[in-house]
Amino acid sequence: MVNIIKSKIILEKLNNELSKNACVGTFIGNEKGFGFVEVEGREEDIFIPPSDTNSAMHGDTVFVMLRDDENSKEKAEKITLKGSKKRTEGYITEILKRANKELVGTFMKSENFGFVVADNNKIFQDIYIPKQARKKAKNGEKVIVEITKYPSKDKSAEGKIIEILGKAYDSNTDFISVVKTYGYDLEFPKEVLKEAKELPQTVINLDDRVDIRDKEIFTIDGDDTKDIDDAISLDVFQNKYVLGVHIADVSSYVLEESNLEKEARKRGTSVYLIDKVIPMLPKELSNGICSLNELEDRYALSIDIILDREANIISSKVYKSIIKSKKKMTYSNVFKTLEAKTNKDIPEGYEPFSKTLQNMKELAYKLMTKRHNLGAIDFDIPEPKVYLNENGEVEDIKPYEITIANKIIEQFMVLANECIAKKFFDLNIPFMYRIHEKPELDKLERLRTLLKNLNYVKELSNKDVKPIEIQEAIEFFKDKPEEKIVSTIALRSMQLAKYSSENLGHFGLALENYCHFTSPIRRYPDLFIHRVISKYLAETLNEKEKNKIKKLAVKYSETSSDAEKMAEEAERDLILIKMCEYMSNHINEEFDGIVSGVQNYGLYVELPNTIEGLVHVENMKDDYYVFDELNCILVGEHTHKSFKIGDSVRIKVIDANKITRKIDFELI
Repeated sequence: MVNIIKSKIILEKLNNELSKNACVGTFIGNEKGFGFVEVEGREEDIFIPPSDTNSAMHGDTVFVMLRDDENSKEKAEKITLKGSKKRTEGYITEILKRANKELVGTFMKSENFGFVVADNNKIFQDIYIPKQARKKAKNGEKVIVEITKYPSKDKSAEGKIIEILGKAYDSNTDFISVVKTYGYDLEFPKEVLKEAKELPQTVINLDDRVDIRDKEIFTIDGDDTKDIDDAISLDVFQNKYVLGVHIADVSSYVLEESNLEKEARKRGTSVYLIDKVIPMLPKELSNGICSLNELEDRYALSIDIILDREANIISSKVYKSIIKSKKKMTYSNVFKTLEAKTNKDIPEGYEPFSKTLQNMKELAYKLMTKRHNLGAIDFDIPEPKVYLNENGEVEDIKPYEITIANKIIEQFMVLANECIAKKFFDLNIPFMYRIHEKPELDKLERLRTLLKNLNYVKELSNKDVKPIEIQEAIEFFKDKPEEKIVSTIALRSMQLAKYSSENLGHFGLALENYCHFTSPIRRYPDLFIHRVISKYLAETLNEKEKNKIKKLAVKYSETSSDAEKMAEEAERDLILIKMCEYMSNHINEEFDGIVSGVQNYGLYVELPNTIEGLVHVENMKDDYYVFDELNCILVGEHTHKSFKIGDSVRIKVIDANKITRKIDFELI
């Protein structure tokens, strides 16, 4: 049992063989000392009280026994403060596999010993550091600690410092701390770099491709983008649109089972940490021969999509091509071109493309209308844009601006992804899909109850809810005081999108067929299906090959989903650190904000710059506030003053801590 391999497939099989009162799963820690065990194949996590963790650390594979009595469920509810739903409680009997060998944290020094507080607050155990194991670390320095003894019931975990990263509050330490916390490699292995450097940096021959280098094709990206995956073209004639989406043919350079392929598979995705990128592929490919750079010949995998004037798909064709991008455009300059009143207002170099861009804008709006009518859900939640100076310090944080220029690319890429997924589903060829399953019933119930309490007349379906039902509910409250709470609870009712070998559709986009085809430089699933498409075009997909692809699609859907989830956590983590740094320079300053979340312990307030902080109930001193979970509000016992999501409030910043990743406000 102790030597069990941590694999979702193996764990699910094992759990099917165990009794209903015993499970194997992954322990998810909480900074308050309790935790949960995630079990493959089980919808509900198992609550583990602080006294029953058996010294498990976050990420450990554990053996858990269940308690089913009502008292345990009530205790779980009381401790976790999760709401009205009663959770099954368990107790960990054995640690099967330890997840953490090294940790990143802050060293705290005393006279005779020290300890490390992990950056990941899900690891609630401090690591004791003997005097001889400090490696000259100073108080408050960010370090990497190797665990030499894991915690037991009566002893703390023990470790030794193996690397000093820098001062905890130094801006330059933030990036490397996140990189080390999530175990990312900034350098590629020698054998991978060797393969990359041996690749030609210019296109050698046509290779039986369709030559469309003379076609008006261009790219639209952010100002600083260097890894350019996608290019577009558009022709309009005979009341039809012919949209071309041309994607870098990475699979022609990253050969199957090569060192480059294995490393891309291992990494799963590029990671974008504010102003830096940890690429999935070496720069010789990501910024070089695979990037669709301006006026350079490039291999592409193209799809031409013919649509009528109402943006209905008539037909599509995928083929190998060779292209030459005529212009590296930016979102900001495309927007200026589309908004220009006269030719003088058009940015230099964009004049020849003005008509095509206007046609693209027209088509994008039609596609947006069509998707809206299908029921696609748009939560319209702004993402933060962090601006750093040359020293890595935060200069400003603002909502990332989305314009019609961004929407053009978004709509065209979604359309290409949909067409590719439908084609290969109809062909019954094993594939890797991007799926987004229907909301879980218990989460949907909270939204349903909220809508009833807000006197929304339509009732959401039970088991067969449609995306358009949620879209209509969000739109009903648009520009009303309840808009924020409805959008927030609706978003929280959604499941996470992921990769799958099964085509289960995409709920949020209201599509039956969807995949990720358009970013093979930075996402492994795209590279994987490019290889499948290439084999289909080369007519080499025999039954043996299809069976192989099917097995690999199952395996790599899981690893790619895990890699994506970790990358998102790392990206959010660094942004949160920088938000704490930014707000630490605004202590005691006042801001207007909107209540973005309500819990029994306080209010989350979001500022116009997207930064969110907590107003803890302990700092709400004008009354004793009680949480009304049914209506998602905090109500004062004596004053009956209430707070709900969407309320406008004024706050003062009272604390911002980069180490704990917490920002604290108080109401004014």
